[in-house]
Amino acid sequence: MIPFVGLRAQPKREVRAVWLTTAYGLDWPSTRAVTPLGVKKQKAELCRILDELQKANFNTILFQARIRGDVIYPSAIESYNEILTGRSGKSPGYDPLAFAIDECHKRGMELHAWIVSIPLGTAKHVRSLGAGSVTRKQPSICKQYQGEWFLDPGHPGTKEYLNRIVKEVVANYDVDGVHLDYIRYPDHPAAFPDKDTYRKYGKGLSLAVWRRENVTGIVRYIYQTVKSVKPWVKVSSSPIGKFRDTSRYSSRGWNGYHAVYQDAQGWLREGIQDMLFPMMYFSGNQFYPFALDWQEQCNGRQIVPGLGVYFLHPSEKNWPLDEIERQISFTRREGLAGQAYYRAKFIMDNTKGILDELVCKYYPYPALTPAMTWLDSIAPGAPSQPTLQEQYGEVSLNWSVSIDNDARRTPAYTVYASDTYPVDVNCAANLIVTGLRENHYTYSYVYPDKRKRFFAVTAIDRYGNESEPLQFNSPGKPAVSHCDGKVLYLPPLPDARFVTVTDISGRCVLHVPYSQNVLLEEKLSQGTYRILITNDREIIRDYIVLLQSIYAR
Repeated sequence: MIPFVGLRAQPKREVRAVWLTTAYGLDWPSTRAVTPLGVKKQKAELCRILDELQKANFNTILFQARIRGDVIYPSAIESYNEILTGRSGKSPGYDPLAFAIDECHKRGMELHAWIVSIPLGTAKHVRSLGAGSVTRKQPSICKQYQGEWFLDPGHPGTKEYLNRIVKEVVANYDVDGVHLDYIRYPDHPAAFPDKDTYRKYGKGLSLAVWRRENVTGIVRYIYQTVKSVKPWVKVSSSPIGKFRDTSRYSSRGWNGYHAVYQDAQGWLREGIQDMLFPMMYFSGNQFYPFALDWQEQCNGRQIVPGLGVYFLHPSEKNWPLDEIERQISFTRREGLAGQAYYRAKFIMDNTKGILDELVCKYYPYPALTPAMTWLDSIAPGAPSQPTLQEQYGEVSLNWSVSIDNDARRTPAYTVYASDTYPVDVNCAANLIVTGLRENHYTYSYVYPDKRKRFFAVTAIDRYGNESEPLQFNSPGKPAVSHCDGKVLYLPPLPDARFVTVTDISGRCVLHVPYSQNVLLEEKLSQGTYRILITNDREIIRDYIVLLQSIYAR
């Protein structure tokens, strides 16, 4: 029976991820970088995608960096994939991975390098790579099976080869995570041609146990390498959505543990994964019991179910939108770490209104990603030395740079705003920006009566630990002692020259030389007004009048 799950309040911390697929240009790119204009269009297309995801308050991009034995960044190990330029091995004239990282970070989003691990592609694809293919460079670690090429998980060279690829990415790029996909044996692996490697390396184990240990050994080796290079980089994978049969429901013969030798829950127990993104592209009771099983076995790590939004499309399974909505609500109710969506195009196309629903109902505010407290639980120092300046329609916040416990990286910042003091930094509704890489922020508003009055900033280290808040402003004494609708009683301001009163639309209703007692030409009706005190160059005080009472802003 499908559980009823009502709408739950947005948590402050939640992973909101999408898989951004570069294979075949499924999500990006749709243009080729063969001319300067082509490069410009390719970059602009990615920026448009990231802009839309930022507006929807997504915070994690799983960006496909390795596809099928080839990559989309300059590598000393593998060739460029043809999707960038139309030709295998050809450089697009820029570094797409570096560009994507920079653009994600500008928007306060994490980028995890998505590495497709074991498959190498069809025979035709492998031939297109020529001498750059691993099948030519290291044929001993490759197997052909059912018309495609794969790395052989049982050969020790496979572990070394994949580790080199991951280490190259982590050492050379400011990635927030490494995401291993297809880290398992091929589908229906009974006839996978690894008898020779089993005879040589089997060590007396059963074939099933040996194959599971091969995959786990790769995962362990990569995890240890990443942590030795940059311990804050998150290591995750996307296992088969059903680990194995549960006491509640059968997996119907398709699960990670038995079918493809993927002991992902064992990885959690051993602590060699920081996150899992199980591919839970199922509906009804093929989803809920298995999602719960992952959470019950998480060992304190983060479980982020992958939701199959592509099944919303009429050409797929034509799911109703409420199938995905129930799954989102269920993950929140059961305390899972967030949601991931396969794939970006179906979010961007607003398939069956999914993007509208996320923006309006589920992701109305930004969210921080959960902290990795098993690696580091010490918060960075709080920001200090706040300054706040206001010009018409904007509030500029500045603060000093915080000190991170890991000196190799300055913390990011989170900005909160509220109408009450002190700003409650535990309330998700007070979040206005996350992942800020600079120590300043400009808050813009259109209508004075909608403007937030109080602000706070915290520092976030690379493990997700949050500092104590720096509160920017506090309620002071009213800047105007009294306003009866006939006279404005203003504070002494030696540099002041003029007083301007506007209504809520910005229309000027009064402009007079400054004095401490401004006589209104006619009684103001009850409502909201703005009082601007200026010198010859700029606004030096900015007040609002609410229901004939004036408060400093």
